Amino acid sequence: MSLTKTFIDYFIDRDHVPTTGSSLITRPGDQVLFTTSGMHPLTPYLEGEPHPLGRRLTGVQRCLRTTDLDEVGDRTHLTVFEMLGSWSLGDYGSEQSLRWGYELLTEGYGIDPGQLYVTVFGGDNQVELDQESLRTWQSLGVPIELTTDDNWWSNGPTGPCGPDSEIFLWTGKGTSTGTPTTDDRWVEVWNHVMMRYRRFEDGSLEPLQQRNIDTGLGLERLTMLLEGKDSVYETSLFEPWMRIIPGLWKLDLESQRIVIDHLRSSMVIVGDGVHPSNTGRGYVLRRLLRRVLTLLWRVDDSYTLSDLPMELYKHTQEHFHQGELLTLVRRILIDEEIRFGNLLERGRRIISHERFQKTLDQSDFDYLHETHGLPRELVQSLLP
Repeated sequence: MSLTKTFIDYFIDRDHVPTTGSSLITRPGDQVLFTTSGMHPLTPYLEGEPHPLGRRLTGVQRCLRTTDLDEVGDRTHLTVFEMLGSWSLGDYGSEQSLRWGYELLTEGYGIDPGQLYVTVFGGDNQVELDQESLRTWQSLGVPIELTTDDNWWSNGPTGPCGPDSEIFLWTGKGTSTGTPTTDDRWVEVWNHVMMRYRRFEDGSLEPLQQRNIDTGLGLERLTMLLEGKDSVYETSLFEPWMRIIPGLWKLDLESQRIVIDHLRSSMVIVGDGVHPSNTGRGYVLRRLLRRVLTLLWRVDDSYTLSDLPMELYKHTQEHFHQGELLTLVRRILIDEEIRFGNLLERGRRIISHERFQKTLDQSDFDYLHETHGLPRELVQSLLP
């Protein structure tokens, strides 16, 4: 049985209804370009609007976070990832959620309880210590660390937010040491958010009309932990990528991971109907592909996305349950490569002009962008 099915079935057995739809594209009117978390599509219902499926929900949501781009290439961060979630919309509280989380991890997934550590919100000048979560974990015998900033969750500077309790799993060799904030071998696996407040622009809080629970468990990270791998890239989820890419292009480990992540993410973004452009969602896609091509051509300018076998497109589209034609996705990626190659060639010719044989100032960057369509980051990559 897959990890996803185990999760969904567990919560269905506890009267949760599976949600439908997991697109990266946010609802009309949302100022955020892409879905960033499992709770993102549920924001109106967390704020009190009745959900047509009821007050207990579960599901798997694909997410995209551009805020993590600089961390992609390490063991655990990805641009596009899947989040397993469970939600109580004004129904049960944190004690029930945490007990279910503990039971699913230890009995459903077979994790040794001795390998767990949790963090709990320790309180600040606006919200008191999370006593309910603290008492629950104490009764279960799990070691606890109290923090403040690390245990407050929000989807942005304003809107729904609240204290959270995070569950960590030991990934080091031998006996566990330290705490989640002092030893990075403790890896966060599941976050339980007590979504109880709304934050305003002035920083003040008011209670939401209902007390919600929002949990998120990263599928790729859970897979890494359960398979005993050192990174998400070594898991079964990335098997064809890690089998094919190292033999295709000679890259160092960090570049290899970035290329795999960005190409996989680009395929998913295109599969959700986004095409490269100079604004909005299309520009995020364009940035990902250009970063890939820059890394590849820095090693060998003969490397091309045409080298990618259809197996990788097929594996990605099937995993994310997307119906976009594989040949169309491939053509969009290759067209963008051709466009970027032409832009680079034109950029080199323009920058070689004697006017730019100096340290460029802001007016130079503005001119190159407004007159020739050369963005600052591209110009900087062409400078000697």
